[in-house]
Amino acid sequence: MAGRAFSVVLPQRPLGPCRTCSTSAHSIRPQLMHAQMDETSAYRRQAMLVAALTFAFATPSFAWDRRAANSKGASSMTLPKAGSEDLMSKKAHGTCMTAPQAPLRYGCALDVADQIACYNRDYAEYAGYFLKTKWLEDVQNKGVVTYYDVVTGKPLFKAPQNRSFDEFLAESSYHGWPSFRDDEVIWENVRCLPDGETVSIDGTHLGHNIPDGKNRYCINLVSIAGNPA
Repeated sequence: MAGRAFSVVLPQRPLGPCRTCSTSAHSIRPQLMHAQMDETSAYRRQAMLVAALTFAFATPSFAWDRRAANSKGASSMTLPKAGSEDLMSKKAHGTCMTAPQAPLRYGCALDVADQIACYNRDYAEYAGYFLKTKWLEDVQNKGVVTYYDVVTGKPLFKAPQNRSFDEFLAESSYHGWPSFRDDEVIWENVRCLPDGETVSIDGTHLGHNIPDGKNRYCINLVSIAGNPA
């Protein structure tokens, strides 16, 4: 596996996948996932099932391929926009200058956001975490939603773009994390490192680019649950 070596901690309560974002789950601190994470409601379980079935029966190219030819803006540059390891150098608060904002959007847990966004390079919130927050009820039927850096409040992603919300939800639910495409990234504030790690220009760990024929940015909700600066 390319990139930095890391140790696997046998999980008690998994935070999610490492750099592959699709295989084994590991844990940094089992206590991070606490009682605040209630069991998924019947409504959200149904949403996950419908989303997964929608994605499973979609054409292999998914809706993105059908519309990408007409896409403007980000598609005209070479993507992902590359960043250097210096972005993730040690700062006053891990790889960040300060701790995450409080409170966070969508009911995200502050301690989880702090660990994932500022003191982490290889791990993730557990799969499906975003559907156990208030995210779905807060963004559904709201059009294009902007997602902000949990530390700086800078805009990082805008979704959905060039697809419907149902398609965005279906893809994200299928993979277990909010999944953004090139035109949904605000490249002024986001970079990808050579090993696929996706970060903010201020050192916030966001997730990883896991291409599936096209770039797919698999992002932790806790890292983008900030409020606008």
